[in-house]
Order: sequence, then structure tokens, then C-alpha cells
Amino acid sequence: QVQLAESGGGLVQAGGSLRLSCAASGLTSSNYAMGWFRQAPGKERDFVAGIIWSGGRITYADSVKGRFTISRDNAKNTVFLQMNSLKPEDTAVYYCAADREFRKAYSSSYEYTRAMYYWGKGTLVTVSS
Repeated sequence: QVQLAESGGGLVQAGGSLRLSCAASGLTSSNYAMGWFRQAPGKERDFVAGIIWSGGRITYADSVKGRFTISRDNAKNTVFLQMNSLKPEDTAVYYCAADREFRKAYSSSYEYTRAMYYWGKGTLVTVSS
């Protein structure tokens, strides 16, 4: 059974930083693309960042480019999202997701949104102004 467990959310002031982690179990995450998504109150869930199985291709939403960094430690079956220069509009529940297609590569938010199959329960990030 595949499980994704996010951690690292919390309350931070605007301009601050947080680092989210996503620990995967039940699959060897090094063989699968993984992504981060977020859902703000009253809004749909949106793509934030994605990383292919090897880490060799990374995709970001325009709204977070230059501020957020996705990375993975395949030895630890963990994916990270480093969030810097946080803004109040970054407030949302952040979800980790994983593909189920072996070593597929993606390069757009559309592809990641369609491909992600396994989902974590989310971690809340609140940015105060």
C-alpha cells in the first residue's frame, strides 16, 4: 500500500521560509515522478512543482518560480519543497503526489496534474502578512 506523508507545514510571516518533506512508503519513489500541489480555501487544487524520477527535469508553476525549490533524496524515498520569500497568497494545504507510471518524464503542469495518482493527506501552510 502506497503512502505519502507530508510534514513541515506551519505558520510563518511573509518573507519567511519553510521546508516541506514528503516521505514515501510502499513504492520506490526513485522510479516515479513526484509533485507538490496546493489548495487554498475556496479554490481548486493547483500544481506547484514537479520532479521526474531521476531529478533531471523540474517544472514549476509560474507563481512560485524563483522562490520555491523541489528536490528529492532517492536514498531516503523523500521529496522536499523549499519555500522562500513566502507571501500571504501562498497560504494553502500543500499535497505531495506520486506517479504510478514507471520512469515517466513530464515537463508541464498539465502533464503532472494528469499523471499524479497517489496523494498524501496534506500539510497546512499559513503565511501571515
